[in-house]
Amino acid sequence: MIKNFKDLLEKAKGIGRFKVSVAQAEDKEVLKAIKIATEIGLIYPILVGKKENIESMTKDVGLKEFEIIHVANKDEVALEAVKVVSSGEAQVLMKGLVNTSTYLRAVLNKEHGLRTGRLLSLLAVYELPGYHKLLYCTDSGVNVNPNLDQKKDILTNALLALKSAGLDKPKVAALAANEMVDPKVSSTVDADGLVKLVRKGEIPECTIEGPIAFDVAFNENAAKHKGINSSIAGDVDLLVFPNIETGNVLGKSWLRFNKAKWAGIILGGSNPIILGSRSDTAEIKVNSIALACLASNI
Repeated sequence: MIKNFKDLLEKAKGIGRFKVSVAQAEDKEVLKAIKIATEIGLIYPILVGKKENIESMTKDVGLKEFEIIHVANKDEVALEAVKVVSSGEAQVLMKGLVNTSTYLRAVLNKEHGLRTGRLLSLLAVYELPGYHKLLYCTDSGVNVNPNLDQKKDILTNALLALKSAGLDKPKVAALAANEMVDPKVSSTVDADGLVKLVRKGEIPECTIEGPIAFDVAFNENAAKHKGINSSIAGDVDLLVFPNIETGNVLGKSWLRFNKAKWAGIILGGSNPIILGSRSDTAEIKVNSIALACLASNI
C-alpha cells in the first residue's frame, strides 16, 4: 500500500531511472524540481529548447546531469519534446515554459503525438491527514461536464495508471449526492452506468460502487446506518467525480483546510503528461514527476 508521497517516491525510485522530456525547458522553477528528481535518482532529464538558455539556467540551479535537444524555434519546441516521447526515447512528457494550448496541440498531433483514441483527463492524488493512504481522484481539471461515454474513458485512464503503480484492483467510488438512481439527476445515472460497464468487462477490473455519497464512501458506519452493504466504505482508492466543479472545489478545500499535499498528471495519451502550473511548488512538481513515472511503468 502506498500510504503517502514518500512511499510513492520510493516505489518509483526502486524501479529505476525514467527519462523525462521537458518541453521548452527554459524555466528555472521547473529545472529546480528536475534537479531534485535527478539527484534522488528518479529521472534522467532530456531538456528541449534553446541550448544557450538551458545551459545558463541549469548552471544557475546546479543541475549537472542532463541532455539538451536544441530547438531555436519556439513554435517547434513542444512537438520536438513530444517526438522524444512518442519515439520511445523518454517515458514521460513535462511542460516547461511553453504555452499550454501549444503544448496540448503537440500532444494531440496526428503524426507525432501521443494519441490513443481516449479522452485526456486529469488524475489528481492527495495525501490527506487522517486518511490511511493516498487518494486518487478524477477528473477535476480537464473535462467540464462529461457524459457516460467520456466518464468511461476517464475511469479507464485512471485504472490503467493505478495498475502501473501497482494497484491491481482498486476500490472506486463513483460519487453522487445519494445512492438512489434518479433519471433527473445525471450524476446518479452515470455512476450506475459505470458500475454496469465494469461488470460487462468494458472497463478495466476494479471494485466499484455507485452512485455513492461522499459520507458513505469514507465512513463504514454511515454505510451501515443507511443499510448499505459496502465493500469500499472507508477504504476508497479512487474517486470518480460527477463533474469538474465537484472535483475542483473538493480538492481545493482539502489543500486549504486540511493542509493536504497533492500531485497531478494528464492521462489518456500513450504516456503520462505533466502539465503543471507556475504556482506549483517544487514539492508538487516532484510528486507529479514521481506519479507520472509510476504511471508509465507498463
